Amino acid sequence: MRLGLAKIVAPAMFAVLISALAACQYADPGENEVKNPKKSRGATANSSVFGDSGLQLFGRGDDDEVGGGAGIGVNSHLWRASLDTISFMPLSSADPFGGVIITDWYAPPDTPRERFKMTIYILARTLRADGLRVAVFRQQQSDQGAWVDSAINPSTVTSLENKILERARQLRTGGIGE
Repeated sequence: MRLGLAKIVAPAMFAVLISALAACQYADPGENEVKNPKKSRGATANSSVFGDSGLQLFGRGDDDEVGGGAGIGVNSHLWRASLDTISFMPLSSADPFGGVIITDWYAPPDTPRERFKMTIYILARTLRADGLRVAVFRQQQSDQGAWVDSAINPSTVTSLENKILERARQLRTGGIGE
């Protein structure tokens, strides 16, 4: 016995509609009303499902701190500057709420027997030099083909942190490269 799709879907949709309408009889019309004397009750041209200021994913944009609500947990300028600075490397993980960016291994085209990996920690909600930590890992390929950990020059880490901070300042002031 074969039933058409319409014969199955139509009664199910009708049952869902009737259930939804029946549930409305218990609703209090004034229960979800926003009680704010400063706002008018009518919709305005700029009203939104997400409120007057919209959905803020990367902070308010008017200062260094992240806005409340659905914003990321760290400074948005440092976050974006970090992603911009390491954009040539493949990302393994990025957690905007915890402020951690982890790259995958990257081998520069001119030195294929050497590869790098980075972890960036954004530790502050304000744009500050001590709100950023970078860890760089380096490996070299041995003659047998195995990857062996190698030392990193500390100035490499400092230089990378400075580039991120410089880019974050540019983003905050609306400077070049935006």
